[in-house]
Amino acid sequence: MTFRLGFLTHVQGRGPLGEAYRQAQELFVVADELGFDVGWVAQHHIPLHGGGLSSPWPFLAHAAARTKRIRLSTAITILPLENPVRVAEDVAVVNTLSGGRVEIGIGSGSGPIEYAALGTDYERRREITTSHFEILRRALRNQEVGTDGFTVQPPLTDDFTDRVWQAVFSGTGARYAAEAGANLLLNRATYGYTENTDVVQRAWADSFLESWNEPRTPRIGISRFVFPAADKRTALAQISDGVLRATRNFVDRGTFPAGQSLDEYLRRFHAFYGHPDEIVAAFQQERVLPVATDLITQFNPGIPDFDAAVRALELIATEVAPALGWKPSTVTAA
Repeated sequence: MTFRLGFLTHVQGRGPLGEAYRQAQELFVVADELGFDVGWVAQHHIPLHGGGLSSPWPFLAHAAARTKRIRLSTAITILPLENPVRVAEDVAVVNTLSGGRVEIGIGSGSGPIEYAALGTDYERRREITTSHFEILRRALRNQEVGTDGFTVQPPLTDDFTDRVWQAVFSGTGARYAAEAGANLLLNRATYGYTENTDVVQRAWADSFLESWNEPRTPRIGISRFVFPAADKRTALAQISDGVLRATRNFVDRGTFPAGQSLDEYLRRFHAFYGHPDEIVAAFQQERVLPVATDLITQFNPGIPDFDAAVRALELIATEVAPALGWKPSTVTAA
């Protein structure tokens, strides 16, 4: 099968926040050198353990200056909390600086605290997402927005029709994304379900494909928690602390049941970890991957140290993804 390979960072680390940001930039450089097709960042207004990125576009501008060929995208920009015209301006600037390497994923975010902090009604998030999305797409087409005669500067010379992604968390959302002509972004895991993530999300992906009515080929990106290492014990030594910390948060919020084993929580996080051969075998059973055009790997909720993260990226690019059919466009030594 053919797919683009991506790497998503939530910009987390084991040290000071400034160091987490620096190391996340270094991982973009490593991913670029290894041939990853797309580098993704997630926007979080509420701090995550070990970091979090509130403003993704300055980060991507810096990454653009340090990389040569990897495409740059958000998964996601929390669009209801942003001025969509300003987002389009940020996209236009970074796209110009990067030589046309930008894509954008949008979504509605995670919870009411960030909405309250930024003065937006959480109960209207879907309505606001829809209206902001329409403005953003007009702006990315260099159409007038806001007032007569106003268009985004610098003008976008690239066609963004196939570069806009929407994160969804239901079959209804998947149908809406298709009807809007947006590419589909699926989260690393579904929460609140007892079934495996890929079982739930395959139904959403099928709904998206059935509802697609654009002349171009539909695109589906799946984000997955992937951490290859020498073996499962080595992998767990790097990711278990982060997983258990995230698990406690999910239990406190009622999303995960209390008192389960680490293996069960890793299943609920839809985790692929251990020796590359084990990960490849697990992905060969993944139900959404056969219809995906983009595989987006991430280490979150694990927070490995920097050297282990670099080694995991190398194993993904040289052993895991090639065994699944991916071919890098360009590879140089990391």
